[in-house]
Amino acid sequence: MSRASVSNHLDTPPHDAAAEQGLIGCAINNPDVVIDLAVERGIRVDSFYLPAHQHLWETLSEMQTGNKLIDGVMLSNRLREKKIFDEVGGIAYLQAVMDAAPIAVHAESYVQVVHEKALIREVIKCAREAVDKCYDPDKDVELLVTETQSSFFGLLGGSSQVWHPWSDLVGNAIKDLNEIADNKNKMLGLSSGYRDIDKMLHGLKPAEMIVLAARPSMGKTSLALNIAENIATGVGDPNKEPHGVAVFSLEMSAASLVQRMICCRARVSMGKIMGGFLPSEQHSRLMNAGEELKHAPIYIDDSGGLDVLEMRARARRLKNKHNIGFIVVDYLQISHCAKQSKDGWQREVAGISMELKSMAKELKVPVMVLSQLSRDAEKRDRTSGVPKLSDLRDSGAIEQDADVVFLLRRPARYPGDPRAQEPNLAIVDIAKNRNGAVGEVELSFFEETTRFETREAQEMDSPL
Repeated sequence: MSRASVSNHLDTPPHDAAAEQGLIGCAINNPDVVIDLAVERGIRVDSFYLPAHQHLWETLSEMQTGNKLIDGVMLSNRLREKKIFDEVGGIAYLQAVMDAAPIAVHAESYVQVVHEKALIREVIKCAREAVDKCYDPDKDVELLVTETQSSFFGLLGGSSQVWHPWSDLVGNAIKDLNEIADNKNKMLGLSSGYRDIDKMLHGLKPAEMIVLAARPSMGKTSLALNIAENIATGVGDPNKEPHGVAVFSLEMSAASLVQRMICCRARVSMGKIMGGFLPSEQHSRLMNAGEELKHAPIYIDDSGGLDVLEMRARARRLKNKHNIGFIVVDYLQISHCAKQSKDGWQREVAGISMELKSMAKELKVPVMVLSQLSRDAEKRDRTSGVPKLSDLRDSGAIEQDADVVFLLRRPARYPGDPRAQEPNLAIVDIAKNRNGAVGEVELSFFEETTRFETREAQEMDSPL
């Protein structure tokens, strides 16, 4: 293609004047059906390329919204009132538009063509904006790539059908309810690998944002990794089926996480390894655990200070390539949201939370987000430091966006707690569950191996 041909293509954005004219003609002849159909399929004023057609569609939409009679005469009168009658071509052009579509049955074809041409123009617009940003010397490269990906992905956001047939929704709901009633223990999502958590939640459900919050050094990263390992190795799954897991570790390196997971699975203390003394039996367990985890579908991204939009783009690619079923973000307060960073920290945290919730809905996978708790619990109750939902740090948006909230605490950390003498006791308070019960679940935590286990008795001794 010659340089002149390229220039011509760039100077004249793709459009189909005949299809635009035909759609407007159908709308004049049968407004109740055609305008509603077009709006449902995402047609807007700027879906039309020619200014005259934009004016006509805008006026028709206004008349439809105001329950005004629509025909050629009434449309002409309204155009004159708006002082744009001559601008759209006068009576001659209006008559030509009406004659272009004698029957409304062609409307759907016109809608498709107009929508496709408008979408192509949006692609060109996004591409030009991306090119312009590339010449900004102060533009962060990673943010540029993230914004470009998001803008292109967002082009399809309005093209899907918004309204679901009510009869289908009711039918599916009845089917799901019957299945739940037939089997009270039916898993509605992925098993966490912990019996008592699964009983409360019936699984970690698709599109849910699960917040795991605790004060520092309570074991929230360990619990999240234990759950990730269980899901990736099929522990708790009725069919022992492993599911892909993505871990965004914004604080720890991938190497450290993997070492920790191997030691945890082998039930071997990292401290003993660092001390240079490891019995042969424990060494064998360590090697076996490594071999088992080697085949687990776990994907770790340890990019520090990752922008949440870039995180979402990376998760989208993992979903498309590896069909991941679970995501862990460790942790919320050290992520970033560049587009809201200038609005203050609370607004930025709210933006991060919103994007993570949107990621869960978009990818239809449960997303576990780790979060810090404020000191308010310890100020309120120095003996046990029992947290509340209101202790979620930095923004109330986290509590609002979350479908499930785990508040993790270990009584042994507080000498004044009535159960402080139970060294392995960990309590997961399911403080919010949008689709079910709330309450406390007791687990056993073995600190040397950073491993949580289902609690079978009130007291358990470390296996080491």
